[in-house]
Amino acid sequence: MTTPHPPSTSDAAHALHRQAAALDRDDPLADYVSAFVTTPEVVSYLDGNSLGRPTAAFAERASRFVTEEWGGRLIRGWDESWMAEPYRLGDRIGQLTLGAAAGQVVVGDSTTVLLYKTLRAAVAARPGRTEIVLDDDNFPTDRFIAEGIAEELGMRLRWIPADPASGVTPEQVAEVVSDETAAVLLSHVAYRSGYVLDVPAVVEAVRGAGALLVLDLCHSAGVVPTHLDDWGVDLAVGCTYKYLNGGPGSPAFCYVAHRHQATLRQPIQGWMGAADVFAMEPSYRPASGIGGFVSGTPTILGMLAIGSMLELIESAGMEAIAEKSRRLTDIAERAAEIHVLPRGAQLASPTAGPRRGSHLTLTHPSFEEVTARLWARGVIPDFRAPDGIRLGLSPLSTSFAEVEIGVRALGEELAAVQGNAAEGRR
Repeated sequence: MTTPHPPSTSDAAHALHRQAAALDRDDPLADYVSAFVTTPEVVSYLDGNSLGRPTAAFAERASRFVTEEWGGRLIRGWDESWMAEPYRLGDRIGQLTLGAAAGQVVVGDSTTVLLYKTLRAAVAARPGRTEIVLDDDNFPTDRFIAEGIAEELGMRLRWIPADPASGVTPEQVAEVVSDETAAVLLSHVAYRSGYVLDVPAVVEAVRGAGALLVLDLCHSAGVVPTHLDDWGVDLAVGCTYKYLNGGPGSPAFCYVAHRHQATLRQPIQGWMGAADVFAMEPSYRPASGIGGFVSGTPTILGMLAIGSMLELIESAGMEAIAEKSRRLTDIAERAAEIHVLPRGAQLASPTAGPRRGSHLTLTHPSFEEVTARLWARGVIPDFRAPDGIRLGLSPLSTSFAEVEIGVRALGEELAAVQGNAAEGRR
């Protein structure tokens, strides 16, 4: 019996093309792709982890809001529904995507502002402690906020050295937390590699040190199954413009566990976070519950698109969304093995399995130039300096064929750049 030769790259590419078509035919979520706005100019959108596509229903929803609610109800809208919207929408996000019971999530402010509020409140709740723990590969906002708070309060930053291709492990957290640790700030899904943090194990380590955990959910909310209540997370912050498809600059949300709401105080004491908004009292009394983390006027227009996406998430179900995410990243990895990695690129993400979120990163020194060439041909990935291309795959709006087309184009453009470079050396 002879051992068959492995298929040629051409054979493997054709097989993958057929597999993508078959996966789309059998995909129980395939019909959801048509629920989003698409244009012929974009043949492969691989950046849902930076900005989700708008839902097709949003345009009608926005038009109706302008003519009926804003135009029709005018100032009465605040009393009738808008004042309650950050809480209503927060509960929906919590229920559908975060594993959070009602009364613990509120929408408002930007991710940056809410990270400051939650981390500053966590540090203040542990007086006498001198350290904030975070990793050196976290998103710049997280690192910058922690640096600012440490400078403000004369605290130290304790850095966890994170492998950009894997991520922070519970063992690393356990090694650095101590009775000097006030708070730990980590991301559920690493923005660069897509590594999924083992949150329950991290919670155990942080709690054992008597500290509080602030979890960044920006790259997991709406795509990675999350169970904040069951895991025992203290506080969390996430954005809504990625997998929740809220649109450019849509407001963020924060989670504060019920057990902390009576004692934690956030530092931005705004009118909308007062116990009685319309009492116009001479001094600040914080609202009870999650309302104590509200500061300014809710961005009602910015919340409209989120509601449209949450309806789709509720219909599809988070488990089905997560399963398609796994399948999409698997086929992206297989396509990269065929088209991209043989040209010298590297996979800088976990391989298939529970530790990978809904994006993966490939690295190569030529990828900044390659990204510009891809954008020109309607393939839209995300470049991250110094040399990474992220493939962010939003399950409800992305087909398997779209992924196969995009990664194949990535290989073609990398080959073209390498060919040009070789020609220039002659």
